[in-house]
Amino acid sequence: MAKNNRVRVGTRGSTLALRQTEEVIARLQKSHPQLSFETAIIRTQGDANATAPLVGMGLGVFVKEIEQQLLSGQIDLAVHSLKDLPTQLPQGLAIGAVLERADPRDVQVNRWGCTLSELPAGARIGTSSPRRAAQLQHYCPTVKVVPIRGNVETRLSKSQGGECDGAILAAAGLIRLGLTQKITQYLPPEQFVPPPGQGALAVEVRADDPRLDQILPSIEHDATRLAITAERAFLEILGGGCQIPVGAYAKSDNEVLTLTVFIGSPNGDEVFVSTLPGSTHDPAQLASDAHSELERQGAGSLLTLARTGP
Repeated sequence: MAKNNRVRVGTRGSTLALRQTEEVIARLQKSHPQLSFETAIIRTQGDANATAPLVGMGLGVFVKEIEQQLLSGQIDLAVHSLKDLPTQLPQGLAIGAVLERADPRDVQVNRWGCTLSELPAGARIGTSSPRRAAQLQHYCPTVKVVPIRGNVETRLSKSQGGECDGAILAAAGLIRLGLTQKITQYLPPEQFVPPPGQGALAVEVRADDPRLDQILPSIEHDATRLAITAERAFLEILGGGCQIPVGAYAKSDNEVLTLTVFIGSPNGDEVFVSTLPGSTHDPAQLASDAHSELERQGAGSLLTLARTGP
């Protein structure tokens, strides 16, 4: 539990992670000026293995070490990109707040400054995401997908003709870093369906910390919480951590919650997308309905593979 007026905030050490943490602290400080916030930078497995493929590294590669310090009481809360959090949190931890979501879309950058449809045949487009790779290969079959890792700045540098000619990244990261001038094209979420939680920040806490329960509601955004609940419920139906291409994106309008889900084969040959409206009162049911709709479309074997693994 936080001692006196001090709150220790755990985060990864990348420029983007620190910017996200500053955003959370600034909002909390505005509502609770009596508190003093300290940032603790924690190196995760994903940071330590910056060149290894993410696929096969297991769940929570960017959060486990942070969660360990949260459970031990070394920090009081943790700031994460929500898409990095597995659907099942360690016992004793909870998502204490979800901030208003930034742009959830993927974007592409390339050295020619052209749209995806204008890319020359054989253009090398970088991504370490199975979802992005499958979508690229499906909608742009003449490009060559190249695996790249690293923080946002590193991937931008690699995409200018060195390791690759372009890259797919999250819009929110570039926006938060003030790098929107680097964006060549925003990709429609109806085709390039984002991963659950993209663009949203999560504040993770110990479930038995009543002091933070009083502090965090000031930064909670109900519509974003509703949307990510539906998205993560869909991922949970698939087993919570499937390594095949999957996406989910929800948004609410009054009492209607609309969920778009995606599943595809790793090579992009098979792609299934479904968009369904549902009630804002039951995001889990909407996720189940979307899963059933993918089955109806013929995605049964991919859905089974997502649950059981290759």
